[in-house]
Amino acid sequence: MTEREVLEIFQKSGALLSGHFRLSSGLHSSEYLQCALVLQYPDLAGKLCNQLASRLELRGSKIDAVISPAIGGIIVGQEVAKVLGCRAIFCEREEGKMKLRRGFEIRKEERVVVVEDVITTGGSVKEIVEIVQGMGGKVEGIGVIVDRSKPSFSDELATLNLPLNSLLRIDIETYSPEECPICKKGIPLQKPGSK
Repeated sequence: MTEREVLEIFQKSGALLSGHFRLSSGLHSSEYLQCALVLQYPDLAGKLCNQLASRLELRGSKIDAVISPAIGGIIVGQEVAKVLGCRAIFCEREEGKMKLRRGFEIRKEERVVVVEDVITTGGSVKEIVEIVQGMGGKVEGIGVIVDRSKPSFSDELATLNLPLNSLLRIDIETYSPEECPICKKGIPLQKPGSK
């Protein structure tokens, strides 16, 4: 599946939105990729996540778990885990920090893949990597459906020997709230994300 085909899926699903958006990172943008509008269709979710699982660089490792951030990454995690034949768990924000809850755990030496629907700043992924490593697990790969991160995030992961694998790499301009030209135009702000 090419990046163009992935983008067409988003366009046909009405998941590429235009307007004034507050992203989960707190940044503002004139475009938003609402993965939930694609993932609501099980056939499309399965197709995208099957592709994502096949692109993960797993170095021949048997994977014990796929871990994702709630809420956007849960479906992606479940579908990728189904392909990899392992369990799917997720982290949730509690008092502003990602945490494993609901009895989920990472056992020492377990091999884990981190997946997400859309990545912008990489904050949630970084927090999850730290959780996995802090519990003695080994992160074997990172995968996202849509990568809108800046090159510096991919470089940061590369220094940890963790390549970022994605189905679609797209550059959408983002702004701090203080410098947002869309705010200055008085266009109402929408918060379509999970925070």
